[in-house]
Amino acid sequence: MSEDVCRSCGTSLPGRTGKPGRSSVYCSAACRQKAHRSRQAAPGEQAVRELIAEVQRRVQLLVPQPPEVFYSELTTLSSSIGRLRHIARSARDAARIAVVERRPRTAVEIVTPESVTKSATESGPRIRPDEEQAAAALSAVRSGNDSMFAHVVEPYRPELQVHCYRMVGSYDDAEDLVQETFLRAWRKRDGFEGRSTVRAWLYRIATNACLDFLRRHTRRPRHYEALPGMEHGSGEPPARVTWLQPYPDRLLDGVVSDEIGPDAAVVSKETIELVFLTAIQHLPPRQRAVLILRDVLGWPATETAELLELSVPAVNSALQRARPTMRKRLPERRTDWAASETLSREERAIVHRYMAAAEQADISVMAELLSEDARLTMPPNPLWFVGRDAILSFVAPAFDSGSPQYLGRWRHLPTRANGQPAMAGYVQRPGTTVYRAQNLDVIRIADGKIVEITTFEPHLLPAFGLPLKL
Repeated sequence: MSEDVCRSCGTSLPGRTGKPGRSSVYCSAACRQKAHRSRQAAPGEQAVRELIAEVQRRVQLLVPQPPEVFYSELTTLSSSIGRLRHIARSARDAARIAVVERRPRTAVEIVTPESVTKSATESGPRIRPDEEQAAAALSAVRSGNDSMFAHVVEPYRPELQVHCYRMVGSYDDAEDLVQETFLRAWRKRDGFEGRSTVRAWLYRIATNACLDFLRRHTRRPRHYEALPGMEHGSGEPPARVTWLQPYPDRLLDGVVSDEIGPDAAVVSKETIELVFLTAIQHLPPRQRAVLILRDVLGWPATETAELLELSVPAVNSALQRARPTMRKRLPERRTDWAASETLSREERAIVHRYMAAAEQADISVMAELLSEDARLTMPPNPLWFVGRDAILSFVAPAFDSGSPQYLGRWRHLPTRANGQPAMAGYVQRPGTTVYRAQNLDVIRIADGKIVEITTFEPHLLPAFGLPLKL
């Protein structure tokens, strides 16, 4: 392919006369992202067949075993199934995009980032558009040219995905809902009249897509129940949100918009934490949408009412009902759940000591790091433990080489999820040489102790930039 055309869409590249640096091979950020997704989307047919064969083999080998061993086998199986799901979703999305892109372009339709709106490709939607930019966005959205459309809407993908994630609590579902949002926006582009910003228009579509999803999938948090023969501790069972998944911090950079007020950065960071996500899942879907739009994104009541097609009194009433529910389910002290941009020196030391203790199978150090009333949950699995003694009684056999429940040697890689410290755990089974992903632990620290560990299955590690094996 010629070096003066985009490798993704084939349109002419803007000139770089007098500009230093390496020449671009894509005409826009949207095309660059599309090419990146296509490279990672789906492996060859042979690799897919091998993955399916691996799933079939593991299913056939499943037999009743001691709880820890059985759980470990299921975790490995679910990781392979999760990988298949990602491959299938990527292939589906690529097929949908191909349908949109079948229409041939003419010379008149060739687009450069400058011809759409400079803010969409350079500074993103964080700057309120002036009248000229708004007119350009309106023209681009309604033009019917998919490349122009992508230039305008693609920069909003990160914040829309976070919005959908807050609404549904699942990273996988949020990805699907953002894709659904863009497909709906493309189909409804003729209805965009420019009376609102592109951002507000997309948020309306995304929120309605989430509400439709929640109507189709009835999801109600419940409390964990005691399992026969298992010591859960003496504390009250925590809320069980089986669909809860972690969100990579690396995808949160630059998401918060300056349009929503000076305090938005702090509030938005706090409201991505797992304790907030768990609490908000207790709200009915429309109350949830109102609280997110009003209290998290800082939208005025009038705009929220217009977006949800409600009256202003109905929006205010929903917010008044939602706030007490949230206050009841969040920790009493705000500092218990406020997320920070970076880990403090003390928090980093706690995380590294915990990882080292796990790798050295040192249960005594792990006991020092846990608070007396710490709790451990493992969504979507039914396992839960409240209290340091109950947690250690559960995990100790997995680190004891003489126990039938021994898993093997551990290694950990630090990361961050939901504004909190996290670590990916890898296990080298006896007789093997490879460390395979076992879990992702998201940790909450308060008063110098680990007060909560939420353990997730490992299939989302690639979203954190981490491998599934070492």
